Amino acid sequence: MPTLTLKFKDSVISEYVLEKGKSLNIGRREDNNVVIDNLAVSGHHAKVDSVGDAFLLTDLQSKNGSFVNEQFVSSHWLRHGDIITIGKHTLVFKYKEGEARNETAGPEDMDQTMVMNTSSYKSMLAKSAPAAAAAAPAVKPQGKEPVGVLSFVAGGEGDLEISKKLFKIGKASGNDIVVSGFMVGQVAATISKRPGGFFINYEGSGSKPKVNGNSVSESVQLKDFDVIEIGSVKMHFFLK
Repeated sequence: MPTLTLKFKDSVISEYVLEKGKSLNIGRREDNNVVIDNLAVSGHHAKVDSVGDAFLLTDLQSKNGSFVNEQFVSSHWLRHGDIITIGKHTLVFKYKEGEARNETAGPEDMDQTMVMNTSSYKSMLAKSAPAAAAAAPAVKPQGKEPVGVLSFVAGGEGDLEISKKLFKIGKASGNDIVVSGFMVGQVAATISKRPGGFFINYEGSGSKPKVNGNSVSESVQLKDFDVIEIGSVKMHFFLK
């Protein structure tokens, strides 16, 4: 039987055997067969199904998507050596040495793999799988800067681009994001765009914002998938 080897960067975390006639569920929640404890991973992110003699990876409409060999996929018939990227982790699909392999594209009546080469997903892939990105580096358009995005987890909906050099968050109605909460200041925090990236700053009013659970008392540079908490609002930060 083929295996999926779960890795974080170069460290092997675990190995899973794919059995004929069975499915393997992948996600952040404990009821999955493969549990990946990372905020970039959806509760039920993807699954691998045994279909005949082949194995099919399907993305379960996850928030950040699934990748195979640097390409965003909705479904994909797995082949020996395929590298699946989910969040900041990778899963390597391999048959054991000498084992018979099914390298077909799957039954003819199944949909072919859908590929979307969007810049935002390529950016996330480059951050989560630097080794894969180094093998085929993307060419950055000259003069084009990355765009910071805040994705609501709680206290709001959707994604919001940081389109200003100084982005304000707080209780006052004139802020870019209005946050409720007894201890939230009129301007609780700002996110500034600088040549080196995006930085969150505490403005000295009310309770301090948190980044990845740590209170911010001075300027902190934001990284992909950082979690920001201010009052009733919780957001992911990422670059696209």
